[in-house]
Amino acid sequence: KNRVPKIERISHIGSTAINSIYAKPIIDILVEISKDYCLSDYKEVIVKSGYTCMSETFDRLSFNKGYTEEGFAERVFHLHLRYIGDNDELYFRDYLIEHANIAIEYERMKLKLWKKYEFNRDDYTNSKTDFIQKYTEKAKLEYGDRY
Repeated sequence: KNRVPKIERISHIGSTAINSIYAKPIIDILVEISKDYCLSDYKEVIVKSGYTCMSETFDRLSFNKGYTEEGFAERVFHLHLRYIGDNDELYFRDYLIEHANIAIEYERMKLKLWKKYEFNRDDYTNSKTDFIQKYTEKAKLEYGDRY
């Protein structure tokens, strides 16, 4: 039986959420739903809305829209469907917004990695992990349980 999930929060995450740095035109959206629902029950409706499921586990689904065989469309969207509270990206985003020097450091690193891994998204993403984890942990210490 299909039930509409209770959306707890929708957030703009990723580099486009940080006004002070350069970002590729890719909008990352984090949708958090109640733990009373099964994420996979909503895969079909999201796919029918034009998204492609890129990865799926029992507690995380990742979709994108705007990738074409010819490359990127004018607008590209990543939609991350998660349970409420699985939102480290919010801490990282806020930390970069509130610490411009760290945001610039992140921007520089991303630009270097973009050239190096232009055709290897997984290695590009993995190469940012240590930086992101370091500052996410700092943010959690600074912000407490903001989310």
